[in-house]
Formats: sequence, C-alpha cells, structure tokens
Amino acid sequence: MRPIRVSVGSATTSAVIPMDQYISPFNVGLSVNLTAGASLTYTVEHTFDDVFASNFSAATAKWYPHATLAAKTASADGNYAFPVKAVRLNVTAWTAGRAILDLIQGQGR
Repeated sequence: MRPIRVSVGSATTSAVIPMDQYISPFNVGLSVNLTAGASLTYTVEHTFDDVFASNFSAATAKWYPHATLAAKTASADGNYAFPVKAVRLNVTAWTAGRAILDLIQGQGR
C-alpha cells in the first residue's frame, strides 16, 4: 500500500481511509503532524464497519479512538498492530492550522 496523506484544517473529519484487513502481519504506521502555529485538538479513529457496504455512512458508523492518539494537541505517531477496516482523522476543536495524517500499511509476507 502506498503512503496515504490526509489533511484537516477545521473542526471536521477527514475522508475515510480503508485498510486491507487481510494483509498479514497487519502493521500500520501513522503520524499526525501539526502545521506551525496550529491550535487544534485531534483524534485518530478506526472502525470495524464495512466501508465497502452499499449502505455504509461515515456519519453513522461506529468509530473508536486510537489507544494513544486521542485528544492530542501536538504532533505524535503510533501504529495499528491488529486489523481495522478503516481509519480517519477527527479534528474535534480548531482555532488555527492544519493536522496532517500520514499512514502506511506494510505489504505483508
């Protein structure tokens, strides 16, 4: 999987980023970097809902906060070692700047 980058510059969520749950080992590395002067709070979230289902809606899906990347106000990184269906960046409070999520999933063996 190629590296993926999404950027959020207001109090909203990014596009949903589907993961390949069948890659073994799953291994997803991610980082969130804030632009200079950013004043915001973000959470990286994941879902187990089927994002490819015809009735999928990001607004009604069940989203869970990442174990260490929740309610953050500074740049940070983390990972997913176990499968999730999709990831997104949720900026929950915003005054200025952007949060940029970089995500890469290993190719497996």
